[in-house]
Amino acid sequence: MRRAEPGPLRDYLHTPFPDRSTLCREVEIVALDLETTGLEIKTDSILSVGLVCLSHFRIRLSSAWYQVVNVDHEIPESSAVIHEITDDQAAAGEPIEQVLPELLERLAGKVMLAHFARVEQSFLDAACRRLYGAPFLIPTIDSLLLAQRLFELRNHSLQVGDLRLFNLRPRFNLPRYKAHNALSDALCTAELFLALADEIAPSGRGRLKDFLTG
Repeated sequence: MRRAEPGPLRDYLHTPFPDRSTLCREVEIVALDLETTGLEIKTDSILSVGLVCLSHFRIRLSSAWYQVVNVDHEIPESSAVIHEITDDQAAAGEPIEQVLPELLERLAGKVMLAHFARVEQSFLDAACRRLYGAPFLIPTIDSLLLAQRLFELRNHSLQVGDLRLFNLRPRFNLPRYKAHNALSDALCTAELFLALADEIAPSGRGRLKDFLTG
């Protein structure tokens, strides 16, 4: 594995991650969502970043952070219809070279929570490799995989689309929000995780390793 050159990624990696045996409720968790121009890592770009932190299984709304990212190419119409970020809005955003260091600082020493975390992992890894020449690493909780595990343990049948973030929320009596805004999706993911955690490990008894992906 290539070592990060001096800079934001190396500083980020120098902050130790939580021990896997720690009670999950005692770990700082960052619920993160990225909106992108598409799902192809080589050709698509991060359009916006939204996050909110959880401490002791409580959402800290004061930690909420949202940033539109400048992209140097036209946003596909099919993508803009979904996330409602126009070319003009993206042009006024901050470049990824400025956004990524702040994001890494907010994630340092914490656990990342995302729904279908493969998207966040892949795009952040690609950005770190391009800008800093080394991979993005972080312990990760995927609320989609947690929901899948819970339903399989209960022998619940799953239909196509059942594990989508906004299709899962009614199952746990969570309110409906407008989809495909990075900040509101991060908040939705945080709320869903807390509902899942209460089902998987009641009274906050679960260890971090019980929730991590891989």
